[in-house]
Amino acid sequence: MEPSGSTTVVTSSNHTHNSTGDGSCPWEVGDKAKLCRFLCYGSEGDIYTAREEGHVSMENAGALLSLLQEGRGTEVVDEIKRFTCDAQAVSLHPSLFALALCSQYSELKTRQAAFKAVKEVCRNPAHLFAFIQYKKELKEGMTCGIWGRALRKAVSDWYNEQDPMNLAAVVTKFKQREGWSHQDLLRLSHTKPANESIALICKYLTKGWKEVQAAYGEKENSEEVLKVLSYLEVVEKVKHSCDETEVINLIEEYKLEREQLLTDHLKSKQVWRALLKEMPLHSVLWTLGKMTSNKILEPGGSATQALCERIQSEAALEKAKIHPFSILLALENYKRGQGYQGKTKWEPNSSILKAMDSAFYTSSMNVEPVGKRFLLAVDVSTSLSSIVPGTSVNTAIAAAAITLIFARTEVDTQVLAYSEGALVPCTVSADVTLAQATTELVKIPGGSTDCTLPIIWATENGKAVDVFIILTNNPVWTFTASPVEFLQKHREKFGANSKLVMCGLTSTGHALADTEDRGLLSMCGFDLGSFSVIRNLAQGLI
Repeated sequence: MEPSGSTTVVTSSNHTHNSTGDGSCPWEVGDKAKLCRFLCYGSEGDIYTAREEGHVSMENAGALLSLLQEGRGTEVVDEIKRFTCDAQAVSLHPSLFALALCSQYSELKTRQAAFKAVKEVCRNPAHLFAFIQYKKELKEGMTCGIWGRALRKAVSDWYNEQDPMNLAAVVTKFKQREGWSHQDLLRLSHTKPANESIALICKYLTKGWKEVQAAYGEKENSEEVLKVLSYLEVVEKVKHSCDETEVINLIEEYKLEREQLLTDHLKSKQVWRALLKEMPLHSVLWTLGKMTSNKILEPGGSATQALCERIQSEAALEKAKIHPFSILLALENYKRGQGYQGKTKWEPNSSILKAMDSAFYTSSMNVEPVGKRFLLAVDVSTSLSSIVPGTSVNTAIAAAAITLIFARTEVDTQVLAYSEGALVPCTVSADVTLAQATTELVKIPGGSTDCTLPIIWATENGKAVDVFIILTNNPVWTFTASPVEFLQKHREKFGANSKLVMCGLTSTGHALADTEDRGLLSMCGFDLGSFSVIRNLAQGLI
């Protein structure tokens, strides 16, 4: 696709610094909006890059620092809690970094609020280890250490306020991360166990199983202590067992997970089949290829049949809260028949493919509607062979899936297709299949992706829109005038807080020229996190 009309030079956006809600113009990007972007996807800018796992650093935290310097630290902590607890963030790492920074800031109220939020934000040991590591990195080059009284108390409280049985399970699953172990944290925090069950777990983590046996083996213990003791005994027994039948029985009785087993155990097909019964559905979807390759899942086998029933189960999908786009990514990866590095290969099982296809539609119930008016404009027809970076998904299928998910979850969704310099309505609705939606999108001859056209179309046709989403595999945006100008006219005509999302499905880095409007956002590539970003933008949270 060649650009037509006047093309704006692609540069990164440089917005003004008025605080959101405080400035004279509600569309200026202030420090509060930049903070929320940072907490959502790790950058203060108006570009979301899908599947970017870059290390969080001070370079992206300018607005965060400004808010702290303005004495708004407790407000920052409140935003951190909101983005982590409401599952609004693409990744928790920016929030963990921000919490670490707040916990080391000079203002007492900010530090107190940050340490109080540790239990709420760090929901498992992996989060806690990452938080501690960010604190360590932020202290690099400084003479003082990180283990002051406040951190010691926060870490101690994290362990002491856990349910003992849950704590026993997670500490034997997440043994260490980021160069930290539970033994390190318990030792450095000088944790004093709040009760006998926590004391047992702490002794196990710091002294080992033999010390626990010596201390509790002959002792008269409470019912709760006995439950924890029994569970840890099982974990230890599995670690030293070479008996396949015994390992399988323990997995099934105590719902042990893969991380609690030895590598040698995972060489057994029967052990994998035992794990599969209770394995989290997210994990199942991304190990299907390996399990098919290793003949754990065989055509017509009982394990395969049980798995297919589970994948299609409305109750199982609802419990796992799996998004339909997650299923699509796993489905296309499984269809591929080999891993990304080509080492593992498999013949896709038709029953599993059918079950995943069914699950794609059923899982739409897990997408909570935003309740806004959406218009999606799609242009992918000229390059069917292009792939969304970092996935196995063809851009045409990705665009069809995205439009279909919106059509099935948002009542007011309009789908248009670019066609030779204009836009035409597209019959993608909630009741069509993914294959039908893909066919419908690609049969229309494409053109240059002028991002002003959807706004002009909606304005001229009397269609009020809250969020415009453009999906294209065109790496260059074209327009004859600034999209902000047309967006503002649409806002004024319909009294709507309209936003524009421009998604280059194959792009690895682009944006419109300086827009100075927080209602515009560019996306490079597309992943599950993209839905969270669009949702936050639609709700005015970023």
